[in-house]
Amino acid sequence: MNPAPSALTGVPPVRHDDPHAGERWTFGFPGGLTAEVHTRGARLHGLWAPDRDGTPADVVLAPRDPAETATTARYFGSTVGRYANRIAHGRFTLDGTPYQLTTQENGHCLHGGTDGFDTRLWEAESVHTPEWTGVLLRLHSPDGDQGFPGNLDVTVSCLIGRDDELAFSYTAVTDTATPVNLTNHAYFNLDGEDAGDVLGHELTVDASHYTPVDGDLIPRGDHLPVSGTAFDLRRPLRLADALARPGAPGGYDHNFVLDPHGAGPLRRAAVLYAPATGRRMEVLTTEPGIQVYSAGQFDGTVLGKSGTPYRAGAGIALETQHFPDSPNRPGDPSTVLRPGEEYTSRTVLRFSTRD
Repeated sequence: MNPAPSALTGVPPVRHDDPHAGERWTFGFPGGLTAEVHTRGARLHGLWAPDRDGTPADVVLAPRDPAETATTARYFGSTVGRYANRIAHGRFTLDGTPYQLTTQENGHCLHGGTDGFDTRLWEAESVHTPEWTGVLLRLHSPDGDQGFPGNLDVTVSCLIGRDDELAFSYTAVTDTATPVNLTNHAYFNLDGEDAGDVLGHELTVDASHYTPVDGDLIPRGDHLPVSGTAFDLRRPLRLADALARPGAPGGYDHNFVLDPHGAGPLRRAAVLYAPATGRRMEVLTTEPGIQVYSAGQFDGTVLGKSGTPYRAGAGIALETQHFPDSPNRPGDPSTVLRPGEEYTSRTVLRFSTRD
């Protein structure tokens, strides 16, 4: 296991310069969570969480060589945008004007295009209060960036709280109407990033519907009920058992439509639990959906921070977001941000342990 860096209290987060990562920031609280964030890609590079015995381990996947985040490990831990997930053929029409985006995967636009927010060097400053510590990251995306209209100014805060919470908060403003859909693309293994796979983890997703996709992972048709399908994760289910059910060949890379929630802005989206170590991560969000990606395509090409090859199922991504291809699906919640409005989104990862 990687040793945890010293958790900080009473002083601002610590910054180190790195030729590949931009700036590396470390922050946290003694006995609780400690994180490492890189400014290239506004990237969560590491997160140390205690197990049921109080022993910390790094539970976020990242490559041993940070330079790989430009190639084979591009999205690991990054902030993705201007539009997370896929836009079919990189095309949409907004207010009567057609737009063509840069494309990559099978001719579609994925996570903002060929040069998305994950490749950019963000500006950062420390945030430190008695209850929260972390970084605030800023990025300017110019009009026409990857084909998107409008100048967009984005802020992302990544903060750890004393109560073992990691909170991502996003805001953005624009001078021209444009789609915006931001998320963090971390892969988690609650046994530790070098522990093998997550097939023994239990997953719950609070969604009664999911989005069926075609062979290119582009949405097709209406959102469908999960009942009786491989996508019914409304009760805790071991991932090995979930992935053995027919209907999700290659594993999950699907949007789940979160159930309505009661009072308060945050709804529970998912719970991930590792019986071997007792670590539990609850995902709460203001977003209407969550993309569950079980990393079935990992083939060992990427070596992790401890030198362990990341193979199929080495981690799982739980990406809170609006739905894929929403600019072309008028029945889905809108992702359009207009001048005078502010885009806001918040996701909290709440950690605890069980015996």
